[in-house]
Amino acid sequence: MVRRLPTGYVFDPADPRAPSVDQWERMLPDERALVVAMLPTEVPLELVPNEGDPHRKAKRGALDSLDGYFRRTRRKIYLSSELAVYYPAERRFAPDLLAVTDVEPHERTSWIVAQEGKGLDFVLEVHVAGHRRKDENTNVERYARLGVQEYFYFDRTRLRVAAYRLPAGGRATAYERIVPQSGRFASDVLGLDLALEGSRLRFFAGNAPLEDADEMIARLGSMLDKVIAGQEEAEQLAEELAAKLAEEQRLRADEQRLRADEQRRREDEQRRREDAERQLAEARAEIERLTKKAR
Repeated sequence: MVRRLPTGYVFDPADPRAPSVDQWERMLPDERALVVAMLPTEVPLELVPNEGDPHRKAKRGALDSLDGYFRRTRRKIYLSSELAVYYPAERRFAPDLLAVTDVEPHERTSWIVAQEGKGLDFVLEVHVAGHRRKDENTNVERYARLGVQEYFYFDRTRLRVAAYRLPAGGRATAYERIVPQSGRFASDVLGLDLALEGSRLRFFAGNAPLEDADEMIARLGSMLDKVIAGQEEAEQLAEELAAKLAEEQRLRADEQRLRADEQRRREDEQRRREDAERQLAEARAEIERLTKKAR
């Protein structure tokens, strides 16, 4: 059902959008809470179409390697995949991979720019099937206009990478292409290089490649084989293996738990929405009572 708030903001379930900057600034805290509760966190299929295992593996490998690296270096950066993103008065979108620097990396169900206080810094899109126009043209214009500092595009079918960056200084709304050096594209946002290695994307910190979860597990498994064969420092290597495997298992278990909690989250959102509506009605009634009394 279409909802209209006193600030002029209109919520349309068929095309949910965050309020404009002006509308958000004029909202009271309870009205902002109501808007946040109304904006859907689920991502419709047309925004994240199923493009099969090559698409899934490319996204998952990139997210795994970046997440592991930034957790180890303890850099404060938020990473996510296929998260509903709401810029003021814009259509929602859900990038294959996004990064926002200098924010707390706690779990989120959506990214609402007005609520978070900043937009995305880095986006990576992976193309496997369907029309390329969205990733090669539409997103280049859209992400630059929205102020996303860097946009990387991986065409998994053609094994091609393209990268873009906003010019330094000013309020540029058009990208410049990032020219690869020795086959590597430098990301100033991430402080890493990205290159195509065979049919997969690979991030590099200097000359060191970043491992994804499967590679780390395989490497640690090989280390364990050497331990069993009688290599020195067996105890230290075994402890490292156990700790890292446990961490990876915990992360995977967390993902499964999040999916299991999805239904409960939706019910909680409904209750919060009803509470916000009730609080808004009470606040308006109190304002009206005080206004009449003041007269």
